Amino acid sequence: MLDREACIVLNMISGVGYVKYTALREAFGSPSAVFGRSAEELRRVSGIGQALAGRIASYEWEKELAAELELADKAGVRILTLFDEGYPDVLRHLYDPPLCLYVRGRLPALPENAVAVVGSRRMSAYGERMTRSITSEAVAAGYSVISGLAFGVDTVAHRTAVECGGLTVAVLGGGLMHIHPQENVPLAREIVQSGGAVCTEFPMNFPVSRTSFPRRNRIVAGMARATIVTEAGPASGALITARLALENGRDVFAVPGHADNPQAHGGHRLIREGAAGLVENFGDVLDGMGIGFLPGLRPGEAVSEGGVAYVPDSPSDLSAEAQKVYELLDGRELSFDTLVEESGFDTGSLLAVLMRLEMKMLVEHGADQVYRRSGR
Repeated sequence: MLDREACIVLNMISGVGYVKYTALREAFGSPSAVFGRSAEELRRVSGIGQALAGRIASYEWEKELAAELELADKAGVRILTLFDEGYPDVLRHLYDPPLCLYVRGRLPALPENAVAVVGSRRMSAYGERMTRSITSEAVAAGYSVISGLAFGVDTVAHRTAVECGGLTVAVLGGGLMHIHPQENVPLAREIVQSGGAVCTEFPMNFPVSRTSFPRRNRIVAGMARATIVTEAGPASGALITARLALENGRDVFAVPGHADNPQAHGGHRLIREGAAGLVENFGDVLDGMGIGFLPGLRPGEAVSEGGVAYVPDSPSDLSAEAQKVYELLDGRELSFDTLVEESGFDTGSLLAVLMRLEMKMLVEHGADQVYRRSGR
């Protein structure tokens, strides 16, 4: 047995996580050396109780490993272990890194060019608008979007990234044979087809459970340079993701919401405690990360102290779609929904057009999602 194969097998045995894996590896010299040991030998390892020692000693690893590898191969899934070069380096530095990462599709560059967008399953219309807006801006700025494929904010973030032509990664709380919720199976397929990935640390047939989601969240936070909470209630799992991001030295941002909306209280608490920076758009996220870079702008003349001024592009340089939206905003301030109605564009196309206009400094919007021509 190879060490990478032992990693896969240990990951399949209930009760073995990174801490117990490390104890076993140190006790016997390598992961592969764990197998073939008696239950009594295993029980003497620190943290390995009698029940777990029995499960490891009696595990039919040859049969189970062969079945797992065959299932993964048929499903087009790669299994990356701690012994593989393709395993994301950013996850190796977590306190509790996954032993394996099951991947369908392609992982983008992590974490420098990735942000996590997370939030409530029961989002408001405002939360949906802000999630769409920030996600589309992140894609336009060249960032991949990481989320958890759950209902609500996760679904909108993934969907918007796909519609805007960006890359997105969905991290699951169960095995790849049990995508949850089932309604998002077509979305998972689109994510892979668009160049992104669906991944998990759990074996192929591992069922979704309450305890598996917090483990999923640490991977979401670990893969991203920053975590953005667009809307979250006081008990939202998004707050767990935010806390995990902070523990791993990542930036956290939150979008303010309506004071009378319970789904805004989680984000407000993060901001109030100083755990998250307040953001209204992705430009604020870039500033908060110390980047201050807005793609799509042309450098202008140098200003005092060696700085560079950026000037807006000319409206004459716009595509036909962007010109149409720009003309709709002539002397008017319009909501996103009104723009959808008057332009005739679908949501994804309109978001992409608005983002290009904003990056050209021709259009701007605030937290109210009302768009207007830029005053600059």
